[in-house]
Amino acid sequence: MPSPTVTMRRSSARPEERLLDDVDLDLVAALQIAPRTPVNALAEVLDSSPSTVARRLSRLRTERLLRVVGRLDWPLITTENPRQVWITCEPGRSQEVARCILELAEVQTLLLTTGSADIYCSVYPLLGTDIFDLLTNRLPGIPGIVSTESQLVLRAHTMGQTWRLHRLTGEQTGRLHEHAVQVTQERRTSPEQLSELERRTAELMVANGRIPAADIARALDVSRSTAYRTSQALLECGALWPRVEIEPTLLGFPLNALMSLTVLPQAIPGLLDTLGSHPSARYVSMVAGSSSVIHYGVFRDEEDLARFITTDLGAFPEVTTVNTCVGVRVLRRHWTARDGVRLGDRVDGFLRHLRPVDDSAEARD
Repeated sequence: MPSPTVTMRRSSARPEERLLDDVDLDLVAALQIAPRTPVNALAEVLDSSPSTVARRLSRLRTERLLRVVGRLDWPLITTENPRQVWITCEPGRSQEVARCILELAEVQTLLLTTGSADIYCSVYPLLGTDIFDLLTNRLPGIPGIVSTESQLVLRAHTMGQTWRLHRLTGEQTGRLHEHAVQVTQERRTSPEQLSELERRTAELMVANGRIPAADIARALDVSRSTAYRTSQALLECGALWPRVEIEPTLLGFPLNALMSLTVLPQAIPGLLDTLGSHPSARYVSMVAGSSSVIHYGVFRDEEDLARFITTDLGAFPEVTTVNTCVGVRVLRRHWTARDGVRLGDRVDGFLRHLRPVDDSAEARD
């Protein structure tokens, strides 16, 4: 007689998950939909008071639990598509290697993992970066690395800023969408298409995705109307997207899993659509390498992940292999350091690439 399956579940929420109450969670969910929604509008949608919303936002920022930043469009800071890199280290040296990797401005996200690799990182070839040298010399030359495997992202179907905590009503969501960024202008495809004022404004909005026009005006010594028009132009052309930074563990999703999938070619588009709409999806991409699709998801627990693998992936017979690495520690996400669930310093080294190469002191004179 076969042995019964034993399902192991966590008996209660982790301590870090209890740092936020229902009001905080509603606020996070609202900001994920429309990060620049004014405090008064947030209060109205959430049936709260402006003072309560402002106080909650201030606490979340002060305690480094939440930050709204700006995500620059890839063509403004990169020369080509990103790579996803899997690294195997000498025994006992993973954390030492990770600290060295964190010195690279091109590394956007980095996790310590278990499974077939010890470290996962996403690498962005910033303007001026020799990506061949980075992938074949600088990165694998770090002491303690045994091997690296990089995969070129061919198509990023789903990205981190689209992941949502689903807890608001349809009516609330609809009202928040009125405050969401709408791209209505022609896209900018290079830094040279940004004016000096737009570049300086973008730098401020990257650091604070909710920065008001009045603060931009003061920082750049321009009128408030000019600051408003400039910031709106950046948003409406898709040069910059506001993004909520918060660790999913705080929201009840402590398990990070990276699945490398081998898929029959004709099934890739349909699988990307299905995975991209899955509640777990943080980053879903089609890649060139040993696998076809990579799904980076966050899950409530091991049973949640098991159900995803057996039921959701199992519904696709065209998926021939699944290689899963589990993230045991997130060290950086979207150029922001992580200290457990708290946000650390932002790695703003990549911002220098926003400026054209010839933007020298001589040119400014």
